[in-house]
Amino acid sequence: MPRLTTDNKIINFNKIFLIVIILLLLVSNVYFISKHLGLQKELKEAKAALEIPKINEKILNFTNLFIEKVLKAESEVNFETRLQLENAVRDIKDEEILSQWQKFIESESETEAQIEVKNLLELLVSKIKK
Repeated sequence: MPRLTTDNKIINFNKIFLIVIILLLLVSNVYFISKHLGLQKELKEAKAALEIPKINEKILNFTNLFIEKVLKAESEVNFETRLQLENAVRDIKDEEILSQWQKFIESESETEAQIEVKNLLELLVSKIKK
């Protein structure tokens, strides 16, 4: 039976020590990667939460402009006002609102326009988030 020398014990100890260090580094990397991914998810959620008041403000601004310039108008809406409304509705960046807006402006009769206005206002109010 071969006898272990001090040199062999030191070499074996060094190998075991290196393996333990490598395993600890791998475990710590996995831990920090999981923390990083969790923080990235939280950051994404926080950014989304910060967008809600901006979107709400855009919806309210468009709604106020629409009420002031269209519903309270005593004459036909001019081109500049239409352009202002179009830009405001596009600035909201909501396809459903834009689609309903298109239905309203493409109305062919006053009755159809009244129905689409009601639908548009209902949609705008429902899109405001808490």
